[in-house]
Amino acid sequence: MKFPLSFFAVLPACVLALSACSSVAPATDAAAGAASAATQDVRQLGEIVDLRSGQRLSAEQLLAQLAAAPRVIVGEQHDQLSHHKIEQWLLQQLQGQRPQGSVLLEMLNPDQQAKVDKVKPWLQTDPVVRPEHVAELLAWQPSWKWEQYGDLVMTVMRAPYPVWSANLDRSEIKQLFIDKPAVQGKHSNLANDGKVHDKLKDIIRVMHDNQIDEPRLAAMLSVQQQRDRRMAERLLAAPAPAVLIAGAYHAHKDLGVPLHVQDLTGGPAPLVLVLAQQGAAVQAPQADFVWFTPPVAATAAVASAK
Repeated sequence: MKFPLSFFAVLPACVLALSACSSVAPATDAAAGAASAATQDVRQLGEIVDLRSGQRLSAEQLLAQLAAAPRVIVGEQHDQLSHHKIEQWLLQQLQGQRPQGSVLLEMLNPDQQAKVDKVKPWLQTDPVVRPEHVAELLAWQPSWKWEQYGDLVMTVMRAPYPVWSANLDRSEIKQLFIDKPAVQGKHSNLANDGKVHDKLKDIIRVMHDNQIDEPRLAAMLSVQQQRDRRMAERLLAAPAPAVLIAGAYHAHKDLGVPLHVQDLTGGPAPLVLVLAQQGAAVQAPQADFVWFTPPVAATAAVASAK
């Protein structure tokens, strides 16, 4: 399965950055109609599989499973707008089924947390504001394209639950790139017969067309695992029920954050939903659920036909 490696997005510069009615309805009715149409679109998007049983699920059945879990990780492909629409819909629907404790975003760094905490109460007063202005107030990072994430971010920022950063600061990553510290823990080092490091290195090599030397490979492996460890720590500390949104490799049960949660708690891994394009190979050791979405070209063709 080929996803952009999100851990390249914030590394030092020397590393790759990874039909309307004839009458006008009242505003509230129009908003409800738009929300209903969006919900219907998401529900019909692709195919959902419970990898534990092999059964196909409806969107509502998936929601019931996620709503019962204290911690959920949603793994995305960063450049797929459909994935961010699904995440937005999931959070809206989950909040309707039980109070949401918190949402954590890989796209936010610790040095943005104070800005999030300042802007969020203001947005909950429902001011008239351009989303682009909110991006400026949050110091949103250009590497996470606002046209991809804007709607999702506005949804969680206007919601009543806290929004937490889940990443490392750039300064931390630069230091990790130099020091290359190893994480401590049985699962994050020895899972899959001790092949966690080998698998992560293979992914890094592929994304660099095998043009990467051993020192940089070791540094990038360290950064990736330290980011996974930070996400696990934040997820465990966040008010439950908590949802973490991150890149698919971070979400994988056999490679990423779930292993670090197990190392830190000695308990079970969080529930994992991976969003992937149709045709991707996502298997039970990697996730509990997979939501397959149509390829971008197919999605665009369907949208233009409506």
